[in-house]
Amino acid sequence: MTYSIPLITMGDERRLLEDMLDRNRAELINTVRGLSERDARRRLVASVTTPIGLVKHAAVAERIWFQHILAGVPKHEIEGGTTAGEASFVVGEKESVDAVIAEFEGVNERSRAIAAGFDLDQLRTHPRLGEVSLRFIYLFLIEDFARHCGHGDILREQIEHPAGGIQ
Repeated sequence: MTYSIPLITMGDERRLLEDMLDRNRAELINTVRGLSERDARRRLVASVTTPIGLVKHAAVAERIWFQHILAGVPKHEIEGGTTAGEASFVVGEKESVDAVIAEFEGVNERSRAIAAGFDLDQLRTHPRLGEVSLRFIYLFLIEDFARHCGHGDILREQIEHPAGGIQ
């Protein structure tokens, strides 16, 4: 897959962190873009993970980290939900691939707007981890989304090139 945004290799720390998160966001979308509705919902592993579910889960993760933890919005006031765990991968029957991508992109925009009001070292309290900085949030999501991009790449490969009789 090709990157939909150029690789930024120089700049201040914040620019590099923001760019790497944006690249992982774009790559996660690329793992589902162009799949049929049926293929995007295929379960090819024992868990509830599906290509479209990965994007749905990433939107939930961003809402939790940027809207709830960073901006302090109470979870019950966050549109789109913040249910974590396995439930965050579940996509409703009436949700299309395009709608889930649009939802994720909208969450990305909101996250960028929220983060713009904070310094990298500003601290917020996470209920389990304690004090976290915006820098930590960027690094955590870069790592999390990169892992999910790998999951998405494997699922897409299974869909497009099934192993068949290969042992």
